[in-house]
Amino acid sequence: MQSPFEASDSRAQRAGYWLFVSHIATIFSIAASNILLGLTLLTLPWSRRRDVPWQDFAPLLIPLGLYVLLLAGSIVASSDPRTSVRGATEVFSLATLVLALLLVRGERQVRIAVDAVILVATLLAGVGLAQYLFGYGDIERRIRGSFSHYMTFSGVLLIGDLLLVSTMVYGGRWRSLWRWAALAILNVALLGSLTRNAWVALVLTLTVLVVLRAPRLLLAYLPAAVLFVVLAPVPLLHRVMSIADLRDPSNYDRLCMLEAGLAMIRERPLFGLGPELVERRYAIYRSPAAPRYEVPHLHNNLLELAAERGLPALASYLWLTGASMAAAWRGFRREGGRSGRRADLYVGAMLALLAFNLAGLFENNWGDTEVQRPVLFVLAIPFCLRAGERG
Repeated sequence: MQSPFEASDSRAQRAGYWLFVSHIATIFSIAASNILLGLTLLTLPWSRRRDVPWQDFAPLLIPLGLYVLLLAGSIVASSDPRTSVRGATEVFSLATLVLALLLVRGERQVRIAVDAVILVATLLAGVGLAQYLFGYGDIERRIRGSFSHYMTFSGVLLIGDLLLVSTMVYGGRWRSLWRWAALAILNVALLGSLTRNAWVALVLTLTVLVVLRAPRLLLAYLPAAVLFVVLAPVPLLHRVMSIADLRDPSNYDRLCMLEAGLAMIRERPLFGLGPELVERRYAIYRSPAAPRYEVPHLHNNLLELAAERGLPALASYLWLTGASMAAAWRGFRREGGRSGRRADLYVGAMLALLAFNLAGLFENNWGDTEVQRPVLFVLAIPFCLRAGERG
């Protein structure tokens, strides 16, 4: 029988867990998500678990700590610290990762949080599809759900989609009607968003899944491509064909950003220009042939991190991502591979992180708070599952 103190601890832990899930589930409103994240942090002294396996979490916490230290270093070394200090607000969002480790424990809690991400992404996709009724849908007015930008919209949908696919392929949940409906809604909305980085990431990630699970399905790619070319509306087909077209202004602009970003890195490789300064200093490094004089960022996660904060910061980010994917792979293999009870959660984490980083080669989605928060939770998934084994 639980003592009154143990019962009180259990209630506090449940409350902390649900506050955490709520802040992930409200990313459609960053203000609401911020409030709930703040409340989760404020109640942490009472809601966190006492038996924290810090040693197990070290492979994730060490690169995270290094990332934060290098963020501070880039602010101090910045030529405009007053502007760069605004970048310190990222530490607040990074708390999502630490909170996941402290508050989410075991398979059941991870599954509930994963389903929450999938459900929210599906609802947002539904909102995006409904925007067709209000004049959205062409390249000038892309569907975006409740977000201010279609890139944020497609980034959130991409994470939810890969988590969903994994539960259906590896978790035996393909008989679930609502999951099939969610799969259709998510992918139609992703297609309708006209966001090419999400398309490329989704196709490449699903190809990895096919190679691992059912390589014979690769034979269906050619007839599927032919069918798409025959049936797809002309504007959509044109958008797909533009992915590899260097004459496309958007594609060429990204090459110009790459050139400018590499120049920034060569000039300041250790700590970068400083947070918030890439946009302000872009005109100095811009190629004369670049289509745009101003850009909000370099449209590439890796390039943006290195240019803004330096190569060591980029290395810490890659270490953080690699540590999570390695832990997920070890957990997957340890528990029996695809026959394991939690295989879908491990594979879902790997696929979602792979897709996120592939999309990040063409967009600064790590710098998008609404996308970053579910990704931070996904990074913690294999560690939360491992901690659950210890009770």
